[in-house]
Amino acid sequence: MKKTTIAPIAGIGAALFLLSACGAEAGGEGNTATESTSSNEKQSITVYSAGPEGLAEDIKTAFEEETGIQVDMFQGTTGKILSRLEAESNNPVADVVVLASVPSMEGLKSEGMLQPYEAKNGELMNQEWSDSDHYYYGYSASALGVAYNTNQVDNPPGEWTDFSDPEWANRVTMPDPTSSGSAVDFLYGLTSTEADGWEWIEGWIDNGLLVAGANKESLDAVITGDKDVVVSAVDYMAYKAKASGEPIEIYYPESGTVISPRAAGVLADATNVSGAQAYIDFLLSDKAQQLVADAYLLPGNEEIALSDRASLSEIPVLPVTWEGAEEKQIDTLNEFTSKLQQ
Repeated sequence: MKKTTIAPIAGIGAALFLLSACGAEAGGEGNTATESTSSNEKQSITVYSAGPEGLAEDIKTAFEEETGIQVDMFQGTTGKILSRLEAESNNPVADVVVLASVPSMEGLKSEGMLQPYEAKNGELMNQEWSDSDHYYYGYSASALGVAYNTNQVDNPPGEWTDFSDPEWANRVTMPDPTSSGSAVDFLYGLTSTEADGWEWIEGWIDNGLLVAGANKESLDAVITGDKDVVVSAVDYMAYKAKASGEPIEIYYPESGTVISPRAAGVLADATNVSGAQAYIDFLLSDKAQQLVADAYLLPGNEEIALSDRASLSEIPVLPVTWEGAEEKQIDTLNEFTSKLQQ
C-alpha cells in the first residue's frame, strides 16, 4: 500500500480530537469577547461563533440593527471555541455558541452545557440538523462534494470509486481530517452508510491521495492546478471561488454525499438568556436565512431562495445518523490515520 502521512494523532482522546479537528473552516478568530454584566444584560450578549467569518459578521450587524442588542463576538474554529468554553468553565462568559459540528453540539448537550429553547421558526428548520429537544438548531449546512479544476479536467468521474482508477493517480487531494471537522464528517458519513466505504478510501490512498491542510488549503491546491480534484470539498467555498472567477466547478456523486450541518444553541450558563434567545430567533428568521444563502451555504429553512448553487433537494444525500457520532468519529479518524500510515 502506498504510504501517505498526515499529522500524528496518537494519544488524542475524545475531547482533544474535537478540539483539534472540528470546524477548521472558520475564517479566523476575530475579536475577543468580553464578559456581560448585570448592568448591560439587556443591551449586549456574547456569542462564540465558528464562521464563516464574513457570514458571522453580517449576521452580527443585522441582529444589532434589528434588536439594538450589542454582540460581543469571538470567532474561531469549533475546536478553539470548545477549548475556550472549557477554560472558562468556572467563570462562564458566552451566552450563545455556534459550531460547525453537530456531533460537538451533541457533546455540549450531553455535558449539560446547553439549555433548551423553543425558538421562533424552529419548526421551519431542517429537523435532521436540529435537536428534537430544542437544545440546538441547525441553521445552515454545507454539502461535501467533488471540486475540480475546469482547465485541467474535462470529464470528471461520476462516482467516489472512480478515483481509485489509474487515470486519477496522484491527481486527487482531500482536506486533512485532523484539521477539518467537515472532513471527519465526510469520512464518518461515507463509512457508516456505505458497506464498501473503507475500501473506496483505501483505493484513493493506494492511488496517491494527497492529504494536506484544511478545507481552504486543499481547494487552493486545485485552484492553482497543483492537483486536479479535491474530494470532500466544502461546497460553499467552491461556489464562492467560482463566483470570483476561479476555474472551479463542484458536483456531488450520484451515490450520495454527506451534509455537514452548522448549529447554534443557548448556553446553560448564559448571563443574558433573553438576549441569547433573541439571537437564536434571529438566526432562524428569513432575514438571517437569506444571509446564509447569500454566503452559498444551505439554509436550515429550505424555503429560502438560492442562486448559483445546488439546493438540498438537488443533492443526493447519504442517510447519516449524527446521534452518538461524537465518539464514533474518533474511531473513524484513527482508522483513517492508520490506513494512511500502512
